[in-house]
Amino acid sequence: MATLVTYFSAEGTTAAVAKEFAAKIGADLFEIVPEQPYTAADIKWTNPLARCNKEQIGKKDVPVSGTIENFDNYDTVYIGFPIWYGQAPRVVYTFCKGYDWTGKTIHAFATSGGSGIGKTAEKLGEYVPGAASVDVKLVHSASEI
Repeated sequence: MATLVTYFSAEGTTAAVAKEFAAKIGADLFEIVPEQPYTAADIKWTNPLARCNKEQIGKKDVPVSGTIENFDNYDTVYIGFPIWYGQAPRVVYTFCKGYDWTGKTIHAFATSGGSGIGKTAEKLGEYVPGAASVDVKLVHSASEI
């Protein structure tokens, strides 16, 4: 079986951590990309009308561009994302809905400029039914994963 590092990155921080970590452990890499890319205005969380806020508060699905071929070949999956409102961005949840997580070990890592990790593990667990385990940690670099 193989290991996959997948990630969503709004401003590049999570991407840098994910790429470095995947290279370090020799894992495959997949970027979670929303069908409609985020603009700077979309992720300006201080604006209550910003797209990121509407999605999080409304618990909206955010369609993902692309899929992972041969997902069944992976037994360990790392999922990286920035923290939005104490949880993963909605695009990550939509991504998770598209796959069978039965028996997989999930290690999520979150980057944050200041927010805590909140109940991220519990909330993510709802979207990866059947996973053997799910753990989440807040990181600032690949060496912390």
